[in-house]
Amino acid sequence: MRAEPLLEVNQLKKYYAIDQGLFKPKKMIKAVEDVSFTVYQGETVSLVGESGCGKSTTGRSILRLNDITSGEIRFKGTEISTLGDRELRTLRRKMQMVFQDPYASLNPKKSIRQILTEPLRVHGLFSPKERVEKAIDILKIVGLSEYHLDRYPYEFSGGQRQRIGIARALILQPELIVADEPVSALDLSVQSQVINLLLRLQKDFQLTYLFISHDLGVVRHISDRVGVMYLGRMVEMAKTADIFQAPKHPYTQALLSAVPKKHPDESKERIILQGDLPSPANPPTGCAFHPRCPQKMSVCQVTTPPLRHLGNGQYTACHLYAES
Repeated sequence: MRAEPLLEVNQLKKYYAIDQGLFKPKKMIKAVEDVSFTVYQGETVSLVGESGCGKSTTGRSILRLNDITSGEIRFKGTEISTLGDRELRTLRRKMQMVFQDPYASLNPKKSIRQILTEPLRVHGLFSPKERVEKAIDILKIVGLSEYHLDRYPYEFSGGQRQRIGIARALILQPELIVADEPVSALDLSVQSQVINLLLRLQKDFQLTYLFISHDLGVVRHISDRVGVMYLGRMVEMAKTADIFQAPKHPYTQALLSAVPKKHPDESKERIILQGDLPSPANPPTGCAFHPRCPQKMSVCQVTTPPLRHLGNGQYTACHLYAES
């Protein structure tokens, strides 16, 4: 029996207005366009795609770090896209974020003691002494110690800083963590340590992850389901095994063909996409992928394909799978 939905995103849109000059109308950048998906309690859903596809904007919009243009975001059945600042502050105890850059995400003027106790103070939790005790406990959980409490971010390596960022997100005991490229800025040897830490924390604290990454190897290791985004839209969503073994959308197939071979004898055909990623300020008509798609049809140039269910929890937005 499947767990209850923790997060439900329905037709999420996020547009940015760009000035073109004094007498010209503003141009709209469609960073996220009609994205819908569900995240169930205890699972890890990953969003993947090229840089600029809208996956990070989607994550930030879900936590209301960006104001959304339209759509619905439900957390445990409660609509949160229209909540005010006071209600959002209460909600954010249950929804936290781990940022991509461990150097920029920590205030260099604050000690680790201040960084970790600040969320507890803002939410009015515990006494000052208890906050420090909680900070020490969470440091130990992420692999650091009480010794690090009064040091500053510049005294730590990138991997240690990311552990502190994870500790800051974890200290409020959230249910959902949005991890935005949490290992992309780290050395390869440190990446595996942080990924294993995230997996252990998920098991110990019953966490749910929305994991945003461009590293398909990491995604395959950590995810239960994967959503593939292209130019602001979700083009495929499926269980991790189905995505990697039987991708349906031509864009997903091209992405996976770029993953290095596991063995020299492995046979793999590299799919080279022609052309550049179109601008979200001037997206193509119809299917946004059609200018680069090796399997495009005439209908692809005029009609945007809906996200269709192909069975077994696999969805794809492609006219190749149109109902006959």
